[in-house]
Amino acid sequence: MDPISISAAAGMKARMESLELLANNLANVETGGYKADREFYNIYASIDASSDPETGQIQTIPSIENHWTDFAQGEIRATNNPLDLALDGDGLFAVQTKRGTRYTRDGNFRVLSNGVLAAADGSPVRAQGGGQIVLKPDLPVEILADGSVRQESQAVGQLDVVSFDRGALSKEGSNYFASLAGALSKRAPATVLQGKLERSNVGTAESAVRLVEIMRQFEMLQKAAGIGNEINSKAIQEVARPVS
Repeated sequence: MDPISISAAAGMKARMESLELLANNLANVETGGYKADREFYNIYASIDASSDPETGQIQTIPSIENHWTDFAQGEIRATNNPLDLALDGDGLFAVQTKRGTRYTRDGNFRVLSNGVLAAADGSPVRAQGGGQIVLKPDLPVEILADGSVRQESQAVGQLDVVSFDRGALSKEGSNYFASLAGALSKRAPATVLQGKLERSNVGTAESAVRLVEIMRQFEMLQKAAGIGNEINSKAIQEVARPVS
């Protein structure tokens, strides 16, 4: 395969990966506390690549080296639901799921029939130090800025709000993050806001512009691949043409 076709094919592959990330981000525009995925591009040279005899340059191809999560805070909106909680600043709610402790920015909580404070999927919200927070469903709930939970002026427990180094978390489904092996958590400096929820940090307008940009780049790369094919076809025809 000629250099033009190789570069064009690699570029189209990278743009397809970008498109998949963007589509997933757009699908979660309305997901509370969702954090957008971004890509990091790099340029690679094949181990079989040789330098151009005239310029000395080595042919390189574009590639997405890795994905990363944008932890920028989303817009916080009021809901007036006392069980809706948002975090202002760096931090994550700890939740005890069937897969173990997981972390989320989605504070759309509810009270189960047994009084346990739980996430939207029914997983219990962890109390600081471990355990669960059990409420009396028929009584008002007050949640302070430090995550302390109170009913009838009595302390019920305190939310386990923690933070990690950014590289210590991996994204899972259901809007959860898992901590990597050996990662250490610390008490988060975030402020807990009652009656509010954090929106996704995916910018709709920005994503729409990005979508158009990716599609245009893909079209240009398709044209480049077509030019490469034409050059190859003409070269084959010229070489195969008998000399009269």
